[in-house]
Amino acid sequence: MAINTEAYKKIKNITDNKNAILVAVSKTKPMEDIQELYDLGQRDFGENYVQELVDKYEVLPKDIRWHFIGHLQSNKVKYIAPFVHLIHGVDSEKLLAEINKQGAKNNRIIDCLLQVHIAEEETKFGFDEAELKDLTTRIIHSNYTNYPNVSVRGLMGMASFSDDLEKVKTEFQHLNQLFSNANLPSSGFNLLSMGMSGDYEIALNEGSNMIRIGSLLFGERNYPVK
Repeated sequence: MAINTEAYKKIKNITDNKNAILVAVSKTKPMEDIQELYDLGQRDFGENYVQELVDKYEVLPKDIRWHFIGHLQSNKVKYIAPFVHLIHGVDSEKLLAEINKQGAKNNRIIDCLLQVHIAEEETKFGFDEAELKDLTTRIIHSNYTNYPNVSVRGLMGMASFSDDLEKVKTEFQHLNQLFSNANLPSSGFNLLSMGMSGDYEIALNEGSNMIRIGSLLFGERNYPVK
């Protein structure tokens, strides 16, 4: 399936009006679909799998801003560290330390978001509220001396997969409050990534300034048959 141009233009207009960033989630999608969206002006693309991201980076235009939005294993950071624009899912201090290490090796400061667990599902990753406060407090006190090659740009979270829109709204409100309270020592701490194809409008209304949209733009996922 080709991209849904009408949906792209509609969502892009909404995000532009709200000064939000649209990340087109292109995981499992062919290069041709990404190029088609790129030709319409899209530059931010999100991938979940390291090898797929590396393969696409090598072939597609170099001004694409690649976002890694999946669960990232520490031993795979090195493959994307030279070029990744933003790592969304930093869900442990171990991972943050490895990103810092690989940033130093590549002479880069790597932008990332701390993932916060706001949903009821146990399958979702992220810091809980106490862990987040502990980490951000220590970063504030050290003024990034422990992580000189990392820049924490904001927070990311996923709401419960639920038809209860009030529950989803409440979870987004909670993450926005945590974002406001974090107050990390950086003028660049200004990204709140929440909202996907099924709930992005609620997320934007509750303070999100970065949404991750896949199926509305590209259709359903093309997962390989095992």
